[in-house]
Amino acid sequence: MNIEDVFSSKLRMKILRILVRFRELNSSEIARKLGVNYVTTTKHLQTLENEGILVHKVFGRIRMYRLNENSPRAKAVQALIETWEQSDKP
Repeated sequence: MNIEDVFSSKLRMKILRILVRFRELNSSEIARKLGVNYVTTTKHLQTLENEGILVHKVFGRIRMYRLNENSPRAKAVQALIETWEQSDKP
């Protein structure tokens, strides 16, 4: 997948922003915070994970997602989001 495909989805960008802010959340919590259904959220989480931007760990039936600390892409996305949001502050 190319960069345009990853960044073309508002929902994927919102997921990334939430994970930059909260560091780690389960898929249900991400869906709830975004006000979208679980199935749609998990599809986007899977896409981001397939690109190496996110990783997850499993606790029973719960999947906890976070940015992939070993991924240059994830680090770049995090830096972009943090820089962008800091520039919005007065």
